[in-house]
Amino acid sequence: MPVEPQPLRTQTPLAYRGVIATLRPVLARMTRQEWSGGENLPETGGFLVAGNHLSEIDPFMVAHYLVNHGWAPRFLAKSGLFDIPVLGRALHSLGQVPVYRGTRQASESLRDAAAAIEGGDCVVIMPEGTLTRDPGLWPMRAKNGVGRLALMTGAPVIPIAQWGAQNLLPPYARRPKGLFSRHAMHVRAGAPVELSDLVGRTDSAAATQATERIMAAVTEVLAQIRNEEPPTERFVWDGKSRP
Repeated sequence: MPVEPQPLRTQTPLAYRGVIATLRPVLARMTRQEWSGGENLPETGGFLVAGNHLSEIDPFMVAHYLVNHGWAPRFLAKSGLFDIPVLGRALHSLGQVPVYRGTRQASESLRDAAAAIEGGDCVVIMPEGTLTRDPGLWPMRAKNGVGRLALMTGAPVIPIAQWGAQNLLPPYARRPKGLFSRHAMHVRAGAPVELSDLVGRTDSAAATQATERIMAAVTEVLAQIRNEEPPTERFVWDGKSRP
């Protein structure tokens, strides 16, 4: 259900507050907020949010949920977005974190995200790294960055699942559908993922195990929203083909 907006819990750039003031009432009017699980979000201190990825507008839906619960999130976003003249400047001014995949700068993204979490911020990552290619729109196998970041910081990892954004902007679509139909946007936060036995380890096996636990938690929360059973095996994308 809709949540009465709470005061922001961290120092937030003026530009970010301006974006919130502009977009929050628009999103509230355009969508129906079917929200739950807010009690699982920390009251204080930095934490990591891991979510599923259905539509290009997912970040707006997740951000709307988090902002109304008092957290102005910082997203890990593809570095290419920061190269777009106007958008790139906006993302930088909003404190978002570029992700440099497949380069020597890749580790810098995790260090910047870890510093933000340790500074008390809420950092959001969509571990699949792209829209899910699973035919049923379930979370697919994720990149290990989320596991590495979780183990680097030891901060709470909150799984968040959302469902409904794909009805407003379907995957790969360039135009929204039923813009004024007030589509229901289901967003739910689950309990923190148990990773205490892995925190502090830096080996790839630990990162892989942590990532799988996180994605299993995200999938479980999504299954609760959809009231359906997820696939027994996670979809693996080859990095090229679409469904």
